[in-house]
Amino acid sequence: MQPTKHRLAIARRALLVVAASLAATMAMPAAAEADYPNRPIRLVIPFAPGGETDIFARAISGRLGEVLGQSVVVENRPGATGIVASELVARSAPDGYTLIFGTAATHALNMSVFKSLPYHPLKDFEPVAFVGSVPLVLFTHPSMPEKLGDFTAMLKANPGKFSYGAAGASTSHLGIELYKNVAAVNAVHVPYKGTGPALQDLAAGQVQFAGASIGAGAPLLKAGKLRAIAVMGVNRLAAAPDVPTFAEAGLPNLEVGTWNVVMAPAGTPKPIVEKLNRAVNTVLGEAGIQKRLTELGITPIAESSPESTARRITSEIDKWAKAFELSGAQKQ
Repeated sequence: MQPTKHRLAIARRALLVVAASLAATMAMPAAAEADYPNRPIRLVIPFAPGGETDIFARAISGRLGEVLGQSVVVENRPGATGIVASELVARSAPDGYTLIFGTAATHALNMSVFKSLPYHPLKDFEPVAFVGSVPLVLFTHPSMPEKLGDFTAMLKANPGKFSYGAAGASTSHLGIELYKNVAAVNAVHVPYKGTGPALQDLAAGQVQFAGASIGAGAPLLKAGKLRAIAVMGVNRLAAAPDVPTFAEAGLPNLEVGTWNVVMAPAGTPKPIVEKLNRAVNTVLGEAGIQKRLTELGITPIAESSPESTARRITSEIDKWAKAFELSGAQKQ
């Protein structure tokens, strides 16, 4: 073989090796996506156990794992109004194995509450599915007046004497602040890491009232350790038909609640995001799951797409910015 032909043959073989290597490298992500999931998925909850977000996530996680064919492990990471968990997930590998069960606080309200955040609710995440919403319920200690009007009159007659529990700068916190603003009453905010601990202290008489979902308060409500006196929603709840709305109780324009969303780290491959979206929508569309969530005061949403979820979060950021301004609270 002549030197020139020999060099050309070597070059061709080298090109073939490079091409094969590139093809294998490009095929690896596609194979990983096709094989997803092949190990347990971590679903991070940004608040303490026992609150509305924790209850919602645990109500669907088992069935979601069955649909996906892998366990969905719920992990509570409370702290800094959901910032700890949100930053953790935002910085995780974008492979679909670490997700966050985000809330109105973590993915909308925090944008207004804090002067700066270590994450952006959309730029640092891939929206998977908007999963449901839940109105706040005003819970009081049984020693308090039974009706909202009488309770409000008591607060007015005793400015600063009574206190309420809520995670700092959460939707529960903002809901009570809006109530204080509209009703022109004064009460002291006692911060907690989540709704669950706040309700436990409410039952113990450490604070006198709190805002939470009916599902979060249900066990203590049934035990007679709490009283639900009004719903911050348009309609009464099927789970608590005897509890009037704020409008029915004489305070209109108080419609506050939270919502939940499944998010993955930014850069998660689209096929994985779409597979997760289909699985979540499948679970939320099942009659048994819908019945269970309704009993918890949660309105499930089983028709969201990643695109509609992104649009919903964008509009919610604007909505909560206006609510925060109305509450009179200051940025932190």
